Amino acid sequence: MKNVIITGTSRGIGLELVKYFSEAGHQVLALSRNDKPVSKLNLKNVTTFCFNLKEASDFEKVNAYVATNWKQVDVLIHNAGALINKPFSELTTSDFQQVYATNVFGVAELTRTLLPYMVKGSHMVTVSSMGGIQGSMKFPGLAAYSSSKGAVITLSELLAEEYKESGIAFNVLALGAVQTEMLEEAFPGYIAPISATSMAQYIFNFSLTGNTFYNGKVLEVSSTTP
Repeated sequence: MKNVIITGTSRGIGLELVKYFSEAGHQVLALSRNDKPVSKLNLKNVTTFCFNLKEASDFEKVNAYVATNWKQVDVLIHNAGALINKPFSELTTSDFQQVYATNVFGVAELTRTLLPYMVKGSHMVTVSSMGGIQGSMKFPGLAAYSSSKGAVITLSELLAEEYKESGIAFNVLALGAVQTEMLEEAFPGYIAPISATSMAQYIFNFSLTGNTFYNGKVLEVSSTTP
């Protein structure tokens, strides 16, 4: 049984991940600004409470829960994401700050909060995007989002180097098109060939076994563009 923390669990891939881990018998802490979708499922071994990556006090709530109930974190999945689809000429500093607060700063702060509880064999998986891959196809309107996804890729690579003696693995999955609400925000009307459930199953398996083979790596998980 693993102790698993997942962010962005109110919908899409995050919600499906909670189901997979619960069904497999793992302990799950599901974090999202809206905890009702998970609460209503009444899943076994799952704890959820409201969590906002922009609120400093919420990180203390997570720290207190882990310190009191688990003492150890085996899997951390950074799945939460924010997206603004707007022409670059209309993007404001506030827009960039809003996206980066969730996609970069929140990832960094939650990682910093939980690293003391991660041990040899623990695995941090960051869900990024093909839009953050250097040299990949880019799309108008996604300057804030795609640049933030590039930033967390570099962050994960740096963490793998800084903690390489710890036995903790840090990897990134750069996703292509998956049928989620966020895809609809980025590409209205586009129908992806991969469902949120299918991608969640892939991430579920990777988070439990990928650290055996990878550390500090970015895996491009994409069958289509976008």
